Amino acid sequence: MLLDSDTQLNQRSYYEASVTRDAVAAPLQGEVTADVLVVGAGFAGLSAAIELAQRGYQVVVLEADRVCAGASGRNGGQAIVGYASGQEPFEQQLGPAQAMLAWDLSLASIELIDRRIKDFQIDCGRQHGYLHVADSARKARALAAEMQAMAHYGLVTDFASGPEVQRHIASPLYQACAFERKSGHLHPLKYGLGLARAATSLGVQIYEYSAVTGLKRGEKLTASTAQGSVTAPFGVLAGNCMLAEYGPAVAPDIAPRIMPVGTYIIGTAPLDPALCQRLIPSNAAVCDNNFILDYFRFSADHRMLFGGRVSYTTRTPANLQALMAARMAKVFPQLRHAPVEFLWGGFVDISMNRAPDFGRLGANLYYLQGFSGHGVALTGLAGQLVAQAVAGQAGQFDLFAQLRHRRFPGGPLLRMPSLVLGTLYHRLRDLL
Repeated sequence: MLLDSDTQLNQRSYYEASVTRDAVAAPLQGEVTADVLVVGAGFAGLSAAIELAQRGYQVVVLEADRVCAGASGRNGGQAIVGYASGQEPFEQQLGPAQAMLAWDLSLASIELIDRRIKDFQIDCGRQHGYLHVADSARKARALAAEMQAMAHYGLVTDFASGPEVQRHIASPLYQACAFERKSGHLHPLKYGLGLARAATSLGVQIYEYSAVTGLKRGEKLTASTAQGSVTAPFGVLAGNCMLAEYGPAVAPDIAPRIMPVGTYIIGTAPLDPALCQRLIPSNAAVCDNNFILDYFRFSADHRMLFGGRVSYTTRTPANLQALMAARMAKVFPQLRHAPVEFLWGGFVDISMNRAPDFGRLGANLYYLQGFSGHGVALTGLAGQLVAQAVAGQAGQFDLFAQLRHRRFPGGPLLRMPSLVLGTLYHRLRDLL
């Protein structure tokens, strides 16, 4: 059911409509050997492949669909410093020194994006600037406290409240905001396709439409697809919440620790550039601090890309386009009559505590999951760290592997209903 919903959600994607894909990389056929097998050709898998190839490893990437067909090619395009969990899990579980290292690594993940764009000449509309916003007095106080706490880590923000908010965003909805320049946004599918071309140029073999349906573990790993297999001493699982959809037995030990969450975006027709500049003068990406959040930005061709309205079931909400357009108009009344030309969505993988979940299964199989909405930046870091670990330098990878993660309650049948009830509680709190 998740696969059917996911396929339908990508039928009217602005990102797909605004790129020209390369020819399909032929599906895997026959038996292939490699130094490292990577499952998943999204940001995390491609990043790992690039880093491993640069270290001299022969890498094969198996992708169930097309390159970046999942969350990597559909997301809001917001490259955000830090973690969806905040710093608390790192501080509480690992201590202040390790928490600071984790923060520094998140900064490095932003720098890695810019370095790859430059090194591989990826044209993806990269912009710097990020605006955190709050739509109630309670949320404004929470935002101020959060920014004060993050100042300890060196994050510099321009905080504004009341009428001063209008300097940053021409919306009647927000009571406070904080602008920072570390984070920003880009066209995620153009960036992902650029990573794939970079990986191929380094000798990485990518096979599309090659879902991994079985994985034999041991001193060497053998991944099976419909028409072939790959055997390698090392493996990296980077399929996130879609991994179990194609091969339920591939990694049953880690699948219960993440939850697929649906999120949706509308794209307007191109707008007057002068209007865009008035609405968000810095051209920053914007996100509020509600539990059920809104996130939005302008594309390079001056469309409003407005996302949010998450679903914790596999069902797409009814009247989705109208709901999204109404929410956009509440934020920006100036866009009440803006034509909506695109509507798409997909599933992201969240962990229980919203911290990334990286680790090992045995001595030679690594996994990367639980990016929880911060994947545009953190996937690059994840690929870099797992490549270091394969090469025998696992110190930074193990910082994340030390984090404790719990399974979602309720098992396969009840975990989604349980989460829906919890979400309803937070939705009501957002209204206060």
